[in-house]
Amino acid sequence: MNSIDFSPLYRSTVGFDRLASLLDTALRADQISPGYPPYDIEALEENRYAVTLAVAGFEEKELDIQVENGVLTVSGKKAGDKAERKYLHRGIAQRAFERKFSLADFVEVKDAHLANGLLTINLEREIPEAMKPRQIAIGSGDKVLEHRPEATAERAPAEKKAVAGAA
Repeated sequence: MNSIDFSPLYRSTVGFDRLASLLDTALRADQISPGYPPYDIEALEENRYAVTLAVAGFEEKELDIQVENGVLTVSGKKAGDKAERKYLHRGIAQRAFERKFSLADFVEVKDAHLANGLLTINLEREIPEAMKPRQIAIGSGDKVLEHRPEATAERAPAEKKAVAGAA
């Protein structure tokens, strides 16, 4: 399957180029990325999420979690098995893997923990105060400032003398 051409979208929108890039990356990743390891993405609360990967057989030191440019990358690589083993059947996958997740703006990794073969990464969206919605007060009619030439603080010198002479 070929990549989708988003150039018509760029002609009529502003600021959505990152969205088109994310869609293109996601479509490309589905083609080349196998389903290993399986994972869940869970919404815990309005601004809290968890990504859980099934990484049975991996130890903490064999897993790596990185965030760079809004992309969460989880990878795993088994250390060499020191003991010689003779398998009759090997069904537990222990192959190296790499999973990438694109994070929305202001989503940060809070922590991660490994328990019972499940790696859980907790995420939280922290919107800066300057970006949060705020209430704007509407002033009443008597507080509206109007520009009136006679009310300006700086008058022409001849005007000041005329006003002073009339008083």
